[in-house]
Amino acid sequence: MSETRHVPVMLQRCLDMLAPALGQPGAVVVDCTLGLGGHSEALLTRFPEARLIALDRDKEALRLSGERLAPFGDRATLVHAVYDELPAVLDRLGVPHVQGVLFDLGVSSMQLDEADRGFAYAQDAPLDMRMDQTTGIGAAEVLNTYPPGELVRILRQYGEEKQAKRIVAAVVREREKEPFTNSARLVELIRDALPQAAKRTGGNPAKRTFQALRIEVNGELTVLERAVPAAVKALAVGGRIAVLSYHSLEDRLVKQVFAAGAATTAPPGLPVVPERYQPKLKLLTRGAELPTEEEVAENRRAAPARLRGAERIRADDL
Repeated sequence: MSETRHVPVMLQRCLDMLAPALGQPGAVVVDCTLGLGGHSEALLTRFPEARLIALDRDKEALRLSGERLAPFGDRATLVHAVYDELPAVLDRLGVPHVQGVLFDLGVSSMQLDEADRGFAYAQDAPLDMRMDQTTGIGAAEVLNTYPPGELVRILRQYGEEKQAKRIVAAVVREREKEPFTNSARLVELIRDALPQAAKRTGGNPAKRTFQALRIEVNGELTVLERAVPAAVKALAVGGRIAVLSYHSLEDRLVKQVFAAGAATTAPPGLPVVPERYQPKLKLLTRGAELPTEEEVAENRRAAPARLRGAERIRADDL
């Protein structure tokens, strides 16, 4: 597998956003979504005084990026963990606060490109979709065992799929004949289940269903709900966080955490707002920043990306 095909999304902007916090000696930056190590390699290269802690739940990603980051020696610490485990990881490493945190919430290029992982709807593969293949249940088990109402909820909530009822009715009918095992059969079923009008827009008609199954299998939104506040809490004053998300559910969640941190918590009507009620965060983006046409041309997977950033401006314990 070649590393050259992997172009990290919005790389320069992520680096620029984190730069003011990472220039000093001893700065610690956490890459919560290591993947193939593109962002991590760039962070270590651009900030030669910084130390990196990188997390990934995918052991194959850790192995490959470990080879890529080997030249940096002990400046890089790679950890097999899900990103909501960040507080425990930092505690174990004896790191009370960090200067930078980066999340790139997209499915890694490796997971999309390795056919046997079952993430991509463009090629036939076992319906797995687990980012950590050593734990949990795969997408086939979700399709074959979840009650119809639960499947409809998942497709609507996580895939924003308007045709969820039609798709689930077809899934339930088909799984009674034979359980689902491979992606091609599911893609074909979705094509057959959708009305013509729904197939004319929005790319591959299976895209939303595959997204919904992936989020369910990996508990992505539940994990993210815990992870972003934990990452903000881990930041030292002056520390910065950058988050790349790829669909509206993730982006909304990040936006809510950042907005809450950037708001005053004082009761209304106080003539002077005491320090303890002052905002903890300063927003670094107006809304979410989108990739440029050039960035999308260089890497088509950047197209749906949304970048948000914030700086820690007040400690917790005032």
